[in-house]
Amino acid sequence: MIVISVTWGVKHPAFAARHPQPARGMLFVLLVLAAGALVALVHFFFVGGRVSPPAPMLSMCIITTVIIAFWLAIMWGGWPFTILLKKRVVAGLLMLAACYVVNYLLFRLFFNYEFMRDTPAYVPALDPHGLFNAWSALVAYVTMVSAMFLTLNFELWPLAKRPALMRQPLLGTIWTAIVLGIGAIMLVIGEGLARMDPPVFMVSVPIPFVFGTIIVMNMMQGSLFARFSQPLKGVLNSAAAAVIGVALARLFGALAPAISGHVESGPPGYIFEIWLASALLAVTFPFLIIFADLFQFWPLWKGERVKPVRPARV
Repeated sequence: MIVISVTWGVKHPAFAARHPQPARGMLFVLLVLAAGALVALVHFFFVGGRVSPPAPMLSMCIITTVIIAFWLAIMWGGWPFTILLKKRVVAGLLMLAACYVVNYLLFRLFFNYEFMRDTPAYVPALDPHGLFNAWSALVAYVTMVSAMFLTLNFELWPLAKRPALMRQPLLGTIWTAIVLGIGAIMLVIGEGLARMDPPVFMVSVPIPFVFGTIIVMNMMQGSLFARFSQPLKGVLNSAAAAVIGVALARLFGALAPAISGHVESGPPGYIFEIWLASALLAVTFPFLIIFADLFQFWPLWKGERVKPVRPARV
């Protein structure tokens, strides 16, 4: 979905893009489902060790592919694939393959599941024995991507004021450094000063903010404060994203017992935190993007095509 929306601009491949809605959206959805099924199968065998139901190792590895895809497609603009290859479809597919390779290497480097050794969910053969506690690593990933969404609310201000900085790979390098810096500050405040458990912090701060930004920038097409200029526009967008995201997270959390029964919060299982994160980003988020980008708001919007919100191509 990220490749179709960001890298291909919902203009490729031609067999789907040339059709009017709703056939266009349906074909894109079928393509997404086919790619997802293939990726799931490959990861089940080579990352998940054929363990069913999937162990936490496989689930977390799949989750982090989304963050890496955002990083390569948005912050790096598909570089170097979009520069070296004229055919956008091929460039997007190669970038997607690179996303899974890079993610797997980072997963093996950073994720460690020793803390689960005495639980039934621990599968020794699947533990990459990386540098950090797996929960801490996963929350760091999600926090960094929330910092990226913060910069999108500001439309890359003040970098966008310097055209020389808006070229890859310089932009990707600077943008990555900024995101890592902001994310580190968020982690220090949330997990350090406020002493929040990483999973609790994740569903209290970064995930609601990401979800709220999707509402503000994709569903509302950045129209709430369009008449303002940066940086005030970014401040207002970010404030709206935070308020909307937290409100919806609270609403989803309140509905959890009615949907799934009692779900326990906090250690050792963090079942409620996993439930809430899944409800917001694993379920609702894709449906919002399908509606806003792949179906372009059909049937509610049938006028001039609404363009998905994304950074300008460089």
